[in-house]
Amino acid sequence: MAPRKKLKGLVAATITPMTPDGKINLPVIRQYVDYLVNEQNVKNIFVNGTTGEGLSLNIQERKQLAEEWMCQGKDKLDHVIIHVGALNLPECQELARHAAAIGADGIAVIAPFFFKPTNKDELIAFMQKVASEAPEVPFYYYHIPPLTGVKIRVEELLDGIKAQIPTFQGVKFSDTDLLDLAQCIHKNETGEFEFLYGVDEQLLGALALGANGAVGSTYNYLGRQTNLMLQAFAKPDLALAQQYQFLTGEFLNFVIKLGFGVAQTKAVMTSVSGIPMGPPRLPLVAASSEFIIKAKAKLDSIVWPNGD
Repeated sequence: MAPRKKLKGLVAATITPMTPDGKINLPVIRQYVDYLVNEQNVKNIFVNGTTGEGLSLNIQERKQLAEEWMCQGKDKLDHVIIHVGALNLPECQELARHAAAIGADGIAVIAPFFFKPTNKDELIAFMQKVASEAPEVPFYYYHIPPLTGVKIRVEELLDGIKAQIPTFQGVKFSDTDLLDLAQCIHKNETGEFEFLYGVDEQLLGALALGANGAVGSTYNYLGRQTNLMLQAFAKPDLALAQQYQFLTGEFLNFVIKLGFGVAQTKAVMTSVSGIPMGPPRLPLVAASSEFIIKAKAKLDSIVWPNGD
């Protein structure tokens, strides 16, 4: 078996394309993969997560999407990570088994957030029961306390976690607590774990702390510019990297004030890529035409350091 390629750099949190009547739109995923690879230079994806409305999809839809991304990404994408988190353990386990069966490069699990784990041991026990269903597949914890309300510090989880979850590979860290992230990276002196930051507008700060890369929605349509930020940081040319981060932040600050979430992300991606992402699923509602016009005008007005 070939050694596993390390997951680093940008990972696009994929959107779930839908038809106007709200069904998943599998046929556009081939075009979507080619767009990410050829236009955004992004070759890693995170499927059925928050941006992908994973918790608003049924089990069959999630399996179909995972299969289609794996199929269309074959020989084009480096890593396909499938989010298998759900509110109940049996569904997580079923999705984990399915992800393993179709050859996913990794699985990730969000903390259950109706009946919540209240401490480290409860959360690890839940994750272990999921990870054990895919014993050959790298496992990632998807840490997103603003949505789950589960605020167990990731630093606490790392102590001895390999003994309980041998496939544990790292964390999708979607929180602004850079102290927690820094302590995680400090503990990870051997580099056995991967820490992928999930707050796009603060990525440069996470890179400075030693994050391996990032998972985010903006890398669907700002992947090329963010890759240039990563290159500038690696040179190192901090001033250039800051320019890219400030401009990404300028756009996000603008749309957040208008009201920005998954529905609006779908609209921006449709506008930028030309690929129809369709409406979100209720209770989310489609972005307004006013939002689309203003967001497009703002994005078009930004002059990036590379001249775009």
